Amino acid sequence: MNKVRSLAAAIALAAGAAGTLGASAAHAADKYPSKPIRVIVPFAPGGSTDIIARLVTQRMSQELGQPMVVENKGGAGGAIGASEAARADADGYTLSIATVSTMAVNPACRPNDLPYDPIKDFQPVTNFANTANVVAVNPKFPAKDFKGFLEELKKNPGKYSYGSSGTCGVLHLMGESFKMATGTDIVHVPYKGSGPAVADAVGGQIEILFDNLPSSMPQIQAGKLRAMAIAWPDRIEAIKDVPTFKDAGFPVLNQPVWYGLLAPKGTSMEVVNKLRDAAVVALKDPKVIKALDDQGSAPSGNTPEEFAKEIKEQYDWAKDVVKKQNIKLD
Repeated sequence: MNKVRSLAAAIALAAGAAGTLGASAAHAADKYPSKPIRVIVPFAPGGSTDIIARLVTQRMSQELGQPMVVENKGGAGGAIGASEAARADADGYTLSIATVSTMAVNPACRPNDLPYDPIKDFQPVTNFANTANVVAVNPKFPAKDFKGFLEELKKNPGKYSYGSSGTCGVLHLMGESFKMATGTDIVHVPYKGSGPAVADAVGGQIEILFDNLPSSMPQIQAGKLRAMAIAWPDRIEAIKDVPTFKDAGFPVLNQPVWYGLLAPKGTSMEVVNKLRDAAVVALKDPKVIKALDDQGSAPSGNTPEEFAKEIKEQYDWAKDVVKKQNIKLD
């Protein structure tokens, strides 16, 4: 009988402790945030990832009542910053910015030596914004539209070269995905960033360019590059004659890039939802919308579940392209 009473007492004590811990966690979530929040941007200052992160988190800070402090941790295609973010405490005070590069392309290209798992090590919060991609050509290229572009490539396999921001970057994978979808053969020329690739496309050293639209748009509007198609849900007013890949008959290529917010795996959903709610308010602010538009981006603000699905789909796409095209890092 004494053993039974002792067991009952132990169960009651454990239940009471669990209840206290649960109440404590709920109380902590109610008080969140009570201090500044660190946001790791896994790329250098001044790029699209950094600009969008600062723009949205600054407005989120007003909703949360605490500053969100951006810290740039660049290197290894975003892997250094992403790795540090994955190891952070799951208390909501260290967050990070997700990109297609860090969550899909890097893991696909470095499956055996990447120090984080894009699916298992993070809790998605929300996608901040999407940005269009574009395939463009030098104005001397012998085609004026997408149909003529494809015809020229198919008539001349291996003749033309395309530039991207680097080997096994998202734009390289976009180029290889294009080759697979269209049955064309074009030669990849990797650059150290989009800037040099754009410059050589304008100068005629390469004939074709796969790029994020914002960095190519000034040259397209100036007539120094000719856009063939964009990866975007709808045509863009500033270049309304340029079809989307879906319009052109290749919906599989109609994938923009995105920039979103992550917490470490294990962060409570109460904290995650507070962050997501603050992001939604920020992304509905007309000033934020205008600033994103100036960057060639559009706000998202989807749910954690929807963003997790986007990440997984992009990861699976990247793995498929890397495997089928036998892409390897140098």
